Amino acid sequence: MGAYMGYWVLAGILFLLGMLVSNTLKGKFKEYGAIPLAAGMSGKEVAEQMLRDNGIYDVQVVSAQGFLSDHYNPAEKTVNLSPDVYEGRSISSAAVAAHECGHAVQHATAYSMLGLRSALVPIVNVSTTLSQWVILAGLGVMGFGHGNQLILLIGIILFSASTVFSLITLPVEYDASARALKWMESTHLTTSYEHDKAADALKWAARTYVVAAISSVATLVYYILVFTNRNRD
Repeated sequence: MGAYMGYWVLAGILFLLGMLVSNTLKGKFKEYGAIPLAAGMSGKEVAEQMLRDNGIYDVQVVSAQGFLSDHYNPAEKTVNLSPDVYEGRSISSAAVAAHECGHAVQHATAYSMLGLRSALVPIVNVSTTLSQWVILAGLGVMGFGHGNQLILLIGIILFSASTVFSLITLPVEYDASARALKWMESTHLTTSYEHDKAADALKWAARTYVVAAISSVATLVYYILVFTNRNRD
């Protein structure tokens, strides 16, 4: 019982921490989004310049709907930027655009962790959908009978795929930010003041992935404890 209670306490703390990081991130991007980039370039122009400087000519920069929906699609080779980033000419726009191009550079240089994450995507898409239902069946809740240890174990294995994915995401995201910041500094795209703000924005963006990874690991450990404790009974 103590382990279970400890998990729920930890889950509550991580939930509040996640809200704090998310709200801080939104605040940072709003703050730095109001500061014009001295170079006067839009997010689209920043992305296209970074791609060219890295010898990448087969990746297209496109506008995608949504706030902070920016991402790189390795299958279609597109850097997808939200409207505020695509059209914006701020520190935030430059930082996000360069970060997403960091993923394109990873792809072009066969960065192993990105390749591993991409390979896991179809597996995680399936396991994420199935794992919760299988675990519930294994626990014997929501009308699934008295539970079954084998079914629970299968659910845990399925859930572990998403945990591995969240852990692999960390070096991928941090590396993309490092590439972006190095490029912005080496090309003098940003002033010293702007570079510090861009680094701060990307730091908070990365922390959302850290919280997600910790939460996933904590949940996986909780399920494993449930499984092992049931075996003792």
